[in-house]
Amino acid sequence: MHPARQPRNPRVTGVEPEAGYTLRLTFTNGEVRRYDVKPLLDFGVFARLRDAAVFNAVTAYHGTVHWAGGAIDICPDTLYEGSVAA
Repeated sequence: MHPARQPRNPRVTGVEPEAGYTLRLTFTNGEVRRYDVKPLLDFGVFARLRDAAVFNAVTAYHGTVHWAGGAIDICPDTLYEGSVAA
């Protein structure tokens, strides 16, 4: 039996959409950080996030963020490592 694998980085516990396609993220370690989604908007399913109603419907779920009922999400390690202190 393998021991439970610990996540490499803190996980998302809360998310708020902000102007300019930015997410304000709260992590399990208490940090609040900002993640810029703009660089993803030209790729595949992420283009749907250009619609403000879709972008603003973001939710925190199982340590990451997702949209459209889970059809669009971002790796939690990417969110932590690619974000800056708020």
